[in-house]
Amino acid sequence: MIYLAFGSNLKSKLGSSNLIINKAYGELEKFGIRILYKSSFYKSKAYPNPKDPEFINSVILVHSEIHVIKLLNIILNIEKKFGRVRTQKNAPRTIDIDIIDFRSRNINILNNKVNLIIPHESLEKRLFVLVPLAEISPLWKNPRSGVVIPFLIKKIRHLKDNRITKI
Repeated sequence: MIYLAFGSNLKSKLGSSNLIINKAYGELEKFGIRILYKSSFYKSKAYPNPKDPEFINSVILVHSEIHVIKLLNIILNIEKKFGRVRTQKNAPRTIDIDIIDFRSRNINILNNKVNLIIPHESLEKRLFVLVPLAEISPLWKNPRSGVVIPFLIKKIRHLKDNRITKI
């Protein structure tokens, strides 16, 4: 199973963040990536600057036989098609798609072409990923740490800047 997280906090010519994410789902399907489950949409404060526009977040579970690098290239092309510009880290963006889990494997590919670490090193600190993920996979376990998602959420839910609202 493959889990992908989506985030958007800038509108585009394609519409609102919700619409952008829904259209990005459709783009994945054009590449034969079958969506099995979709979480609800959630709203969260921007990080690290909470004065930036709020994010809309979701997580999906997909099935595909493609290689992780091919998936990464598809994701990068979708982000580019939807107006993603990488000017600075954590800047507002029209779309962000992250590979959260790729077949329960720990992946570290670091070279001059690719910088890919799955699961993301900060995953366990990101309620905006964990809550939608728990909605579609309540027993999910981080392949790197072995910790189950209910414990991860309980551990960080109380943090002041870590709020998320289902919409």
